[in-house]
Amino acid sequence: MYRIGLITLLCGLLAAQQSSTVPPQTPPSQETQQDPVIRVGVDYVTTPALVFDRDGGYVNGLRPDQFRLFDNGKEQNINVEVVFVPISVVICVQSNSNVQGLLSQVKKVGNLIQPLLIGEQGRAAVIAYDSRIRTLQDFTSDADLITKATAKITPGSYSNRLIDSVAEATLMLRRQPKDRRRIILIIGETRDSGSETRLREALIELQLNNISVYGVDMSRFMTTLTAPPPVPRPDNRPATAHQLPGGVPSTPTTVAQTYGENGGRAEFVPLMVELFRDAKAIFKDNPVEAFTKGTGGSEFGFHSQRTLEEAVQHLGEELHSQYFISYSPNNRDEAGFHEIKVFVPGRPEVKRVQTRPGYWLGPKQEIKQ
Repeated sequence: MYRIGLITLLCGLLAAQQSSTVPPQTPPSQETQQDPVIRVGVDYVTTPALVFDRDGGYVNGLRPDQFRLFDNGKEQNINVEVVFVPISVVICVQSNSNVQGLLSQVKKVGNLIQPLLIGEQGRAAVIAYDSRIRTLQDFTSDADLITKATAKITPGSYSNRLIDSVAEATLMLRRQPKDRRRIILIIGETRDSGSETRLREALIELQLNNISVYGVDMSRFMTTLTAPPPVPRPDNRPATAHQLPGGVPSTPTTVAQTYGENGGRAEFVPLMVELFRDAKAIFKDNPVEAFTKGTGGSEFGFHSQRTLEEAVQHLGEELHSQYFISYSPNNRDEAGFHEIKVFVPGRPEVKRVQTRPGYWLGPKQEIKQ
């Protein structure tokens, strides 16, 4: 009996010790159970401004005090740079098997970046994308390194993760100084295949980080003609299960560039508002249009070595003809889409001013990951 009582006492002591050392489990708080949230706020807005005359030429030599900018109809206190602002640019090159017939021309574009786009003070990085996102060259001012990076691009898989490449380029540009112009140059088709990043999220990040996107579009007609035939999957169905084709599918064509009044701005703004509201299938077949128009950039097309060089030259002329406007919005409490309009009153030769159409300012908890 004595031995049994001793064992019972020891067991009781061990149980008490374990209960005192193990902390009680508390239910997870509501905060830890929620998804992580990206807060969408804007403290500082920049926009390039191209000023055109009645003949479509650039108007240079304007003074900063001649510009007026309105954000949702409210005039802002702006700063206007009339001298060229140094550029940081990420060049995103499509490198899947669809475009291998045009890659030999794209590889030669590296030696044009420094003299035509970034100048002596600029920096460039190079990304290649197919099913992978490969950083071939981090930011550098060395023209030889940029040329070598584009020259070693090789064709890969069938995927075309265009939106993911823009998201990666955005992360790279976020680390660049704020006093530099942030540019993404996409050289590829206008369609996307296989990206995990949503177009809406990528565009919001571009706008929050004041990044302008430009596209040098590969002709879908040329890529269709020059692409290798896809490797067929094995067909295990019996011959009697096959149906005869009812017709020949049409060949996709490139979307014509829009040179309308203010770059088609009046028609584009409602579409972009619907995109931010998460409407479906908007810009599904052409995310490059959403990126360029949504950030104040432009699209250029090419189908040969000569037209590619001309596109890069025209892009360089545009970048070096822009005025750079920045401001801290005085109406940050207004959620939703903020439309930007710039005017140059008192200058009769000015026909129109091209800027980014605006930006999305969501509630405190706008995007969930």
